[in-house]
Amino acid sequence: MTNDYQTLELERDGPALRVWLNRPARRNAINPRMLSEVGDLFQSLEKEFDVRVVLLGGRGASFCAGADRKAPITGEALPQPTNEREKRWLTHLGRRACRAIEKCEAVTIARVQGHAIGGGCCLALSCDFRVAAQDSIFRVPEVDLGIPLTWAAVPRLLDEIGAARTRELVLLCGDVRADQAMAWGMIHRCVAPEALDAEVDKIVQTLLDKPELALHMAKTNLRGYARLRSLGDASETDGDLYALAQSSEEFRQRFSMKPGSNSSDDREQ
Repeated sequence: MTNDYQTLELERDGPALRVWLNRPARRNAINPRMLSEVGDLFQSLEKEFDVRVVLLGGRGASFCAGADRKAPITGEALPQPTNEREKRWLTHLGRRACRAIEKCEAVTIARVQGHAIGGGCCLALSCDFRVAAQDSIFRVPEVDLGIPLTWAAVPRLLDEIGAARTRELVLLCGDVRADQAMAWGMIHRCVAPEALDAEVDKIVQTLLDKPELALHMAKTNLRGYARLRSLGDASETDGDLYALAQSSEEFRQRFSMKPGSNSSDDREQ
C-alpha cells in the first residue's frame, strides 16, 4: 500500500488503517485531488486482505469543511481534461470517492469533529459507522449554493435517515448538531470532544475482537441488501446534473471565491 498522497495521511496499526484528510490549514476542504486520492485509496483496499478496519478522520479543527473555494495549493491541482469524456469523468470524482468508501471490504468508521459540511458530510455518511464529537456540526448547503446534492448522497440518506429527514437536510440546508444527528440516525455515537478518540478506539477494538470471516461476510450481506436501492437509482447522472447546475449564473454568484473563504459556507470560518 502506497503512502504517496498529497492530501491524505495514512497510519497503519496492525489490522487497522487510519486515513486522515490532511489539509488542516483549510479545514480539510475538498478539492479534486483529495477526491481522486480518496477514491483511489479505498479502491486499492480491495486486495489489502490484512486490513480489517479503516478509520476516516480529518487533521486539525474539522473533519471536512466542504468544497475548497480558494485557489489550489501548488502541486494539488489535477491536470486539465483533454476531452469531453475526461471532463465528464472529473465531474464524477465525488460519487466515485463515496462509492469506494461504501464498497470497501473492510469495516469503515468516520471520526467527526468540528464541521462535516457538504461533501464532507457525504464522505462521513459513506462509512459503516460514524462517531462525532458533541460540538460537531453537519450541513448540506448545496441547494443554497445553486446546485443539487449529488455524489449518490440522496439514496444513501434515504436509507440511513428516511425521507422526511432527508428532505429537511437537503432542502432547508440548516445546521444539524451532533445530538440531533444522533437522534436522526446520521451518527452512531455522540461523545464529548475529549472522549472522541477513546470511543473510536473502543469500536475499532470491538470489531477486531470479532471472528474475521464472520464479520466480513456479515458486512457483505448488509451491503448486498443495500444494493436494492440501486434499482432505478439515477445517481449515475449525478455528475452531469452538477455540471449543468455549475453553468448557471446563480451558482457563479453564490459559489464565487471570496477572500478568506475555505469552504462551501463561510459561516463555519
